[in-house]
Amino acid sequence: MFMGALRLACALTAATTVLFAQPASALQPATGKVILSISGNVAEKNTPNAAVFDLPMLEHLPQYNFTTMTPWEKQPIQFTGPLLRDVLAAAKASGSTIKAAALNDYQTSIPMDDAQKFDVILAHKMDGKAIPVKTKGPLFIVYPYDSKPELRSTVYYERSAWQLKSMTIE
Repeated sequence: MFMGALRLACALTAATTVLFAQPASALQPATGKVILSISGNVAEKNTPNAAVFDLPMLEHLPQYNFTTMTPWEKQPIQFTGPLLRDVLAAAKASGSTIKAAALNDYQTSIPMDDAQKFDVILAHKMDGKAIPVKTKGPLFIVYPYDSKPELRSTVYYERSAWQLKSMTIE
């Protein structure tokens, strides 16, 4: 009888551990100021309604940089940040459209395919320096415009939201 009860207790403990253990890939809660919120079709949330990120969380993802001309500056700029596809993967986002919104109320729609097709980054640095809100920060969706002629067009420039604050995945 004692051995049966012991086995049951061990089985319940194991089941409880499986039910409540957080997977290693789970999105951890933001501990600093939230600078990006991803809602909509998001499977990995760290708040009741969204996946939110502070700057250290974004910096923890692999960082990429490229230098490119933009229509907003006279000289090429080096942009640094995680790939958009890596940020979306961290939130386990799926859908066909990204609705991006900026602090200055600018809104744009980005096909989800762009994140896979191009090395779009969520830049948090320009020329090695943090991007202040008063210019284009803290986050800037940037395409590698100089990498393909098709990216040097109004279509892609309009998808590049600076002062990015949120994305809704549809």
